[in-house]
Amino acid sequence: MPKLPRASGDKHTAAFKRAGWVVNHVEGSHYILIKEGSDVHLSIPVHKGRTLGIGLLKKLIAKAGLTNEEYIALFYGKKKR
Repeated sequence: MPKLPRASGDKHTAAFKRAGWVVNHVEGSHYILIKEGSDVHLSIPVHKGRTLGIGLLKKLIAKAGLTNEEYIALFYGKKKR
């Protein structure tokens, strides 16, 4: 199984957007993402020059209802159908 990508919060935010999530608002340095038809929200820290922790990324992927493989495809630019 390929490893999850290590990147900043803004790059991970872009990947979740490809899965249909949208930025609802910003609280400090955290982007709050929502998805139509879902009660779930994702809070992604966006700190300049800092990589998002792998544990937090795994929790965000699970909360979004994605598999690691689906997320990796989204991160590298493939839209989820």
